[in-house]
Amino acid sequence: MTTPRTTSPETTSPSACENHSCGCTGASTAAVISPNPPDAGWTMFRIASMDCSSEEAEIRRAVDAIPGIRALRFQLSARTLGIQATEQALRQALQAIRKAGFDPQPLPAPQAKTPNEHNAHDEHSGSEGWSRLIWALGLAIAAECIGFFAPDTALFKAIGLAVAAGAIALAGLGTYRKGLWALRQGKLNINALMTVAVSGAFVIGQWPEAAMVMALYAIAELIEARSVDRARNAIKGLLDLAPHQAMVQQVDGQWSVVPVEQVELGSLVRIRPGERVPLDGTVTQGNSAINQAPVTGESIPVDKEAGDSVFAGTINETGEIVFKVTASASNTTLARIIHAVEEAQGTRAATQRFVDRFAALYTPAVFVIAVAVAVLTPWLMGWGWMQALYKALVLLVIACPCALVISTPVTVVSALAAAARRGILIKGGAYLEDARNLRVIALDKTGTITEGKPKLVVWEALQGDRDAIAQLASGLASRSDHPVSRAIAQGLAAAPWEFESFEALPGRGVRGRRQATAYVLGNHRLIEERGQCSPELEAKLLAQEHAGRSVTLLASDQGVLALFAVADTIKESSRQAVAELKALGVRPVMLTGDNSATAQTIAKQAGIDDARGNLLPEGKLLAIERLRAEHGLSAMTGDGINDAPALAKADIGIAMGGAGTDTAMEAADVVIMNDDLRRIPELIRLSRLTHAVLWQNISLALGIKAVFLVLAVFGQASMWMAVFADMGASLLVVANGLRLLRARTSP
Repeated sequence: MTTPRTTSPETTSPSACENHSCGCTGASTAAVISPNPPDAGWTMFRIASMDCSSEEAEIRRAVDAIPGIRALRFQLSARTLGIQATEQALRQALQAIRKAGFDPQPLPAPQAKTPNEHNAHDEHSGSEGWSRLIWALGLAIAAECIGFFAPDTALFKAIGLAVAAGAIALAGLGTYRKGLWALRQGKLNINALMTVAVSGAFVIGQWPEAAMVMALYAIAELIEARSVDRARNAIKGLLDLAPHQAMVQQVDGQWSVVPVEQVELGSLVRIRPGERVPLDGTVTQGNSAINQAPVTGESIPVDKEAGDSVFAGTINETGEIVFKVTASASNTTLARIIHAVEEAQGTRAATQRFVDRFAALYTPAVFVIAVAVAVLTPWLMGWGWMQALYKALVLLVIACPCALVISTPVTVVSALAAAARRGILIKGGAYLEDARNLRVIALDKTGTITEGKPKLVVWEALQGDRDAIAQLASGLASRSDHPVSRAIAQGLAAAPWEFESFEALPGRGVRGRRQATAYVLGNHRLIEERGQCSPELEAKLLAQEHAGRSVTLLASDQGVLALFAVADTIKESSRQAVAELKALGVRPVMLTGDNSATAQTIAKQAGIDDARGNLLPEGKLLAIERLRAEHGLSAMTGDGINDAPALAKADIGIAMGGAGTDTAMEAADVVIMNDDLRRIPELIRLSRLTHAVLWQNISLALGIKAVFLVLAVFGQASMWMAVFADMGASLLVVANGLRLLRARTSP
């Protein structure tokens, strides 16, 4: 079987930039729906100003030469850093990180265990940050007033300089620290540009503008941070939907309220109508309608009874139910969704990588142009040295790549959050963007196109005692998790016989041994391989298969003992989903291990023209390779263990999360939480919309930069205008990207 794609716990992929953009570059890894990796041996720190992968690179460079550091783990969306190192190396690393302009703060033990669930405030948030920047802006305005209205004397110049310096100190010390570090390392990022521009303006006597530029820049950073956090927190906010306490049955039978973190697996929890489900579990008593929209995106409540699953964060609407807890508070489906989406923010789409590479070249190029303006224009164009230097500094401010680089991550994060709200869990920006180019989608039959809840329609004993055969078949079927086996066991309702040994035959059926006799319960293919088919049996099978039924046969070494015909019904949503895929120019193909006649019958009902049956897992894998060669970018949709190889092989693997196995969901790149195939065309439409917004933002950012660069060269732009242009462009692209949080993806 193909190994599912996973993320190493010791290599956390870089996240998209957040509040200030700096031409980030970095590798990416896919996320999976899995709990956070263990933190044994890790010392966790929160670095409030670390929110971009270029800053991750700066920290890596700062500690690179320190012996004794075994591993680093960055979680940029949570602004946390994990360090595995000796005690001495850890102390040296912290000193080096502080010298680089960062302030690592140790996380308490509970936070170290779940770094995504933090309460610490960063330097860009809270009333303290706003208060500091308002004071900085007030001092900058005061410096402007002193420079404009006060008498031109040494005393007032000194006062103005002091006021301007105070404004810069309040607004820009963090920028200065990181800017100086970047310059020492020969890295021209946004902090380096602002440090040079503000310092240069101060030196040439433009101290009021220097103060105003730094104050406005810091305010713009804070506004951008809040805007981007809105996108990042859109999915994190789902965690607040799950209650913090649960009504749990105690050993003496009494019910008492217990914090969800203390509820043990297997405990019984009671919820009344109107309450939210605190943990994942399986209903043991009662029945009710559950609103599952927070997890699966379903708008209609789902009826639940004994044996059905419930998810943390969903809403119990009609009746009181009791359920057995099946997952701890940190490992509920909802918590795992949050973790997977946060990890997905670190995978970079093609457009993001392009912008990062472009910005990495763009910033140094403009710096060189600014130096050329300062040095050459006095000789070539007769400008004064101060005039040339001022225009060069204006160019540096305009050149800040904030709007350009922030245009992509805020858009991708908003789209990931919007998809999660609709029950579409996308494990990375790369898959989000690639979905728009899909040309063919392979669909499994059982549980994907059909309900996956087949029923035993008819069965026939071909030899032997009917009651004994029913007990024999029930014994084999009850040991299997396959939907067809479950349907047979439920339909027979016979007391199952016990078997001394039991074995699953992937893609074929099951085998068991009882009293020295081997029995198999499997499909048509298995019986053919055993050489036990006859013309009479083939005729019976053909009649059932043409009726759209799946046939399972019970056999021993002496021959076929019984025939079981199971029918599965197609989902109403499947027909609509197939029609929408065709309208989008995507070719749907059915791949199933069921017989060809049944496959053709179900495909016709769903509106699929190409159906391929009798496929083992290896056959589905080969089919995906052929579809990719014939049509281009391909996707595979399935829910079973036998679909995992094809899910992993496809360009985009899409798993059904409701009925799907853990193996299928781990191997997939996208998980549909409510098993509704209509979410796939929604994914494609969202991908196309995201791509359009990405390029709108890139065009806006570059267009505004180009206009103000021309104005600066011709002396029509001041440093104030440059900062406002940069701030305006950043806020425009952020607002445009945030539109995706409310994007309509229905046809």
